[in-house]
Amino acid sequence: MTSTDTRRPHPGGLATLAGRPVARVGYGAMQLRWAETDDEPVAVLSRAVELGVDHIDTAEFYGDGVVNARIRKALAPYPDHLVVVTKVGATPNPGGELPLRLAQQPDELRSQVEDNLRSLGAERLDVVNLRRADVAPGLVAEGDQIVDLDDQLATMVELRDAGKIGAIGLSHVSAGQLRQALPVGIVCVQNAYSLVDRSSEPVLDLCREQGIAWAPYFPLGGGWPGQQQVTDLPGVLAVAERLGATPAQVGLAWVLAQAEQAMLIPGTRSVAHLEQNLAAGDVDLDTEALATLEG
Repeated sequence: MTSTDTRRPHPGGLATLAGRPVARVGYGAMQLRWAETDDEPVAVLSRAVELGVDHIDTAEFYGDGVVNARIRKALAPYPDHLVVVTKVGATPNPGGELPLRLAQQPDELRSQVEDNLRSLGAERLDVVNLRRADVAPGLVAEGDQIVDLDDQLATMVELRDAGKIGAIGLSHVSAGQLRQALPVGIVCVQNAYSLVDRSSEPVLDLCREQGIAWAPYFPLGGGWPGQQQVTDLPGVLAVAERLGATPAQVGLAWVLAQAEQAMLIPGTRSVAHLEQNLAAGDVDLDTEALATLEG
């Protein structure tokens, strides 16, 4: 059964990711690292796929392989319609001041791909996002972690040619970096983006122009210290009340409304919350709602 099978639900409708049709509302798995047992993650992942999710975002450095192992336990052998997107550019840092450290060097990228393959139990990674670290917020590269983008892209292409990965994406990049990377065939971009953080608009514009999937993280804001939450905005609260939706659903629906190739990867450890997130794909923001939100 494929993603185009009309018997499968498609939360938010369909968009294209790495040449494959996927539901526009997917699932971000990072929060599964904090579950005390595998039972909760398995229940959430199984329900997500049952409800039509066929795009799952993860990384080996989410809990030092714990999240990937839980995805494997819940979903392997992976159904043909499922696209699992991983990322490289950082690695766990047990005992360090921060839980992660950057790992931007080509040999480190290769090692992270192998780690993701092993923990997911996959023969090939569907899509791998290269997470850059040029500017704050987030970890910023220093010393030997300042690596030329072209060198990293050459490594990613080498891994793709070797059959280790299926397609290449980017994360935390500028419009200039995305344009620089276009010749290698970028299939998706993952930057922070929401009603309270529109700094990546130039990147989104280029994604629109090039037909590249846009799967932002922190779609409800609050991801960086001191950043406002989308769900606290008066306009969001007013629209939610008028449409009979939750503020979170309105904030997520706004992201989908920004481009036909926009996708969502909200995360949760709750089946009930998962179902609410998927229902954001059914929220129709009319002209009045969009005007209120933009205002």
